[in-house]
Amino acid sequence: MGTTRKKPKADLRKYYTVFWEIGLVVVLLIFIIAMKVDLRGGENNIDLTEEQEVVKMKEVVQTQQKKKPPPPPQPQVPVEVPNDKVIDEVDINLDSELDLDEPLPEPPQQKSEGDKEEDFFVAVEDQPELIGGIGELQKKVTYPPRCKRAGIEGRVTVQFIVNTQGEVENPKVIRGIGGGCDQAAIEAIKEHAKFKPGRQRGKAVNVQMSLPILFRLQ
Repeated sequence: MGTTRKKPKADLRKYYTVFWEIGLVVVLLIFIIAMKVDLRGGENNIDLTEEQEVVKMKEVVQTQQKKKPPPPPQPQVPVEVPNDKVIDEVDINLDSELDLDEPLPEPPQQKSEGDKEEDFFVAVEDQPELIGGIGELQKKVTYPPRCKRAGIEGRVTVQFIVNTQGEVENPKVIRGIGGGCDQAAIEAIKEHAKFKPGRQRGKAVNVQMSLPILFRLQ
């Protein structure tokens, strides 16, 4: 009996299902392996985000500029003032006896409030000038005998007004020693003191002045 030979094409169809299953398994294995394998390699991860530079703001303390104190004022240089003219001494006789029973004179009468005073200046451009000087006026002062006997001496200051004619008006004692010396000083200035009138802006004006009268026992 003769044998029949199978065709090679029929054998391939027999293993077609086996090959398909094997291929499917291989593809799955490759897929699984691909999922588990780290394709990024062993290199460390690089953080491409640069660290932001932190700028620390230093607190600025506002300073106030200290004001430099002004320099201390320079001391004033003393100006030498010429001494007043020497007052001639008045010879006083002390040989007379002291009479204590004689009453002392009354103080000078003060000016009443009803009297009106004229306008005057205290300081002017050209002050009044005493004609003859204080020394000449001092010689004409009468020392009251009762003051000599009582031993009263000192300085009497008289205040007055020099009018536009150079005459003395309204003399009054602003510092006295009493005993009649105050009235004697007023009489001497009122009767014997003559002035060149004071001037303000070239015009003669009334000026208030004061003069000292000395009473000294020798």
